[in-house]
Amino acid sequence: MDPYGALVLAGGSARRLGGVHKPGLLVGGVRLLDRVLAAVPDAAPRVVVGPPQPTPPDVRMVREEPPGGGPVAALSAGLTALGDAAQQPISRLALLAGDLPFLSPAVITALRRGADGRDGAVLVDPDGRDQYLAGVYRLEALADAVASVGPPTGVPLRRVVTRLDLARIAAPDRPDGAPPWLDCDDADDVRAAEAFARRASGQ
Repeated sequence: MDPYGALVLAGGSARRLGGVHKPGLLVGGVRLLDRVLAAVPDAAPRVVVGPPQPTPPDVRMVREEPPGGGPVAALSAGLTALGDAAQQPISRLALLAGDLPFLSPAVITALRRGADGRDGAVLVDPDGRDQYLAGVYRLEALADAVASVGPPTGVPLRRVVTRLDLARIAAPDRPDGAPPWLDCDDADDVRAAEAFARRASGQ
């Protein structure tokens, strides 16, 4: 498969969690952001968009403008940073939310394969909902779609990605049953994620 980069959106206001910094929450003793980055260990470059926070040495941190400007503003800032940081040309980009504790390299591989010949591939949950922030996209197509919507502040992500020809990929099964599409939007989600993490560790 072609080389790829990774862009993790790790901002947001987390209103349903009382405004905490979600990517810093621990699930199974590991920060959510670290869990997401572990799903893309071979991506280069890796860029995180959000407020300053600890990251591995190879990860570049950037902030959308204005801060809190929404996912497309964050995506736009990340695409610019990705171009600045790339050491070699890449044609594919994993675009991920920073609160997905059960993504894995196997899921990313399935998405990369599913994106072949298309503008991208996104994970689909059992209810048929497309998870646009668990996807692999053709970089040029995604950048063109972002540019086509004009000023990105406040633009819904759906308005960008629905312009693309996307494959919809069901997640590979995990032995522990943890759903890779589970995002930690509220306290119930965090408790569910913690329960899956305990099960995976045999506790």
